[in-house]
Amino acid sequence: MRKVCGVLAVVLLCLAGCSDIPAPAPASSPSPTPVHATPTPPPPPADGDLPRGGRVIFPKYQLVGYVGLPGSPALGPLDKDLDAKAAKLETLSRAYAAGRTPQPVLELIAVVARGSRGKDGLYRGRLDDSAIEEYLTVARKHKMLLLLDIQPGRAKILPEVKRLERWLKEPDVGLAFDPEWAVGPGQVPGRVFGHTTGAELDSIAAYLSGLVKANDLPEKVFVFHQLSARIVSDEKALKPHPGVVTIKSVDGIGARTDKLKTWTKLTTSLPPAVHAGFKLFYTEDARHGPLMTPPQVLALKPRAELVIYE
Repeated sequence: MRKVCGVLAVVLLCLAGCSDIPAPAPASSPSPTPVHATPTPPPPPADGDLPRGGRVIFPKYQLVGYVGLPGSPALGPLDKDLDAKAAKLETLSRAYAAGRTPQPVLELIAVVARGSRGKDGLYRGRLDDSAIEEYLTVARKHKMLLLLDIQPGRAKILPEVKRLERWLKEPDVGLAFDPEWAVGPGQVPGRVFGHTTGAELDSIAAYLSGLVKANDLPEKVFVFHQLSARIVSDEKALKPHPGVVTIKSVDGIGARTDKLKTWTKLTTSLPPAVHAGFKLFYTEDARHGPLMTPPQVLALKPRAELVIYE
């Protein structure tokens, strides 16, 4: 299904996602393809605004994104040819406007879960700063938001977020968290579903709110991905935080009917602080029938204010 303990693990977990059953153990995978020296990103948007103006995300903007990891095409479109992919995303985002201003989003997997221990035993790899610089450069060239996605493995999530602070202080950089890849001691990503709590999500949102206030930033996007109810417990503990736009991306996989069931299950009792998002999988969803169209996605209730393609 998703972003990575290696390509094999992605396929295995995708198959498990629809049935809500943990995937088999992943094969060991190489580290993310390194991306070497790149130019310093161009300056941020004028006056510390969002890429396409203003400082408030909703209801002005409709977010539409691509996800990816350098050199890993199985994990989404953003593996290479970034300018060409940005042009395609621009066109796609216009199909979701529906009375709003399209705001394309590049979601880069900056911390990736792995099926092997690694030197520190935390079952995750980190992307080099040079790769983040490259993606931010492309995002700014095309007036897009950049989201840094974290799959923490056995690492604690908040330290992984804080390690990215230099980037999160930028006005056009947000955060995404994949709790299904956040496993406990003795667990291996891909063999079991990971887990988070509303309190843990709240701690991340509170930290981001502090950055927004301290650095006079526009609203910052915080996305948490969820494909199963069991992955997030006590979601009501996630509260509103000034300057932070929190979005639950419903990541159900499969035929349209299955995706709609997952959508209903995971959005019926959204906390007041949380907006709804929706993910489409080019390969995994298409195995079960045609990919849902923009009009079909826009018909969802509540509105999917973020739509991500992987």
